Amino acid sequence: MHTVKEAALITGLTEHAVRFYTDKGLVPSVQRNKNNIRLFDEESINWLHGVKCLKQSGMPIEIIKKYVDLCLEGDSTIQQRYTLMMEHKEAALVKLEEAKQHIAHLEQKTILYQDILENRSPDTTNPSNWEKIQHMHSDVFYSPSMRNV
Repeated sequence: MHTVKEAALITGLTEHAVRFYTDKGLVPSVQRNKNNIRLFDEESINWLHGVKCLKQSGMPIEIIKKYVDLCLEGDSTIQQRYTLMMEHKEAALVKLEEAKQHIAHLEQKTILYQDILENRSPDTTNPSNWEKIQHMHSDVFYSPSMRNV
């Protein structure tokens, strides 16, 4: 049997995370001694590894709890667990596409900053300069004449 500290060392989790996961019911095989101290057997360590893996994939705690509960029900829930994983995968793919868009935007910005640093372009990134350069980009800057529209 392992203590919280030992379980943390074995799994690479923090002691806080080990306690948090057990308190959330994500480690159903955790035991407690007469002093109410958590004790982890090999099955509990396996649950912690599984929870860690799911958490690292970005899965929310509530969904991990649902997954744990389905596992405890047995093989009759394999289809439900598969569906849960597919839904999580789809959500992760959406986040990946968003991240790709963020990176593309940042690549454009860094090119712009490089042009500014090498004096190939005026500083269009600082709102306090926009009035001076508005004539260059009148299609994208706010126009005071548009206030009453």
